[in-house]
Amino acid sequence: MFITFEALDGAGKSTQARLLAETLRKQGHDVVLTREPGGSPGAEEIRALILQGDTDRWSPMTEILLFNAARRDHLERTILPALKRGAIVICDRYVGSTLGLQVAGGEDRAMILKLHEIACDGIMPDLTFYLDLDVEVSLARSIGRLAAEVSAEDRFESKGDSFHRRVAREFEWQAKEFGWVRIDANRSIEAIHNSIAVEFASRAFADAL
Repeated sequence: MFITFEALDGAGKSTQARLLAETLRKQGHDVVLTREPGGSPGAEEIRALILQGDTDRWSPMTEILLFNAARRDHLERTILPALKRGAIVICDRYVGSTLGLQVAGGEDRAMILKLHEIACDGIMPDLTFYLDLDVEVSLARSIGRLAAEVSAEDRFESKGDSFHRRVAREFEWQAKEFGWVRIDANRSIEAIHNSIAVEFASRAFADAL
């Protein structure tokens, strides 16, 4: 089973992906926890190119091609071998985030999906959890993190409020179009995790019937 997590910055997506992985491992499952961009040695090198530097470091098309190059290596080296052996793969971001960021930047959604089809065989997750966080809360947390932390990976966080509001609108569109499982992220870490665990169990059981 291939599971992805999508969310605005500050929703606790990485934490929730890790908690689900820990829970499933305790239940005896073989679980691979990974992330995008990254998740394989080659993709991690491309991650640095994508996430570091000035906001206008790459043209939009170059940026999309870098995302797809990283994803292809990630699929070949990490995701597909794990799925082939029967593992559950949990990925922190996937093509949903690429769409969110690039559509917010003015690129065509159909073109991005076509490139995903060409470069990555159109491989999509079996299940996507969407941590639905109020956009104003996301913006406040991002501003706080930028002020408090020194990080080289802040190209997208530095793009401004209007950009992130467009990302939020694109995520809303995808959640409806692709049937993402919406989780209220305006709650405690424990409450969010419990909701995810319940939703996963109900879907995993249904798939086994």
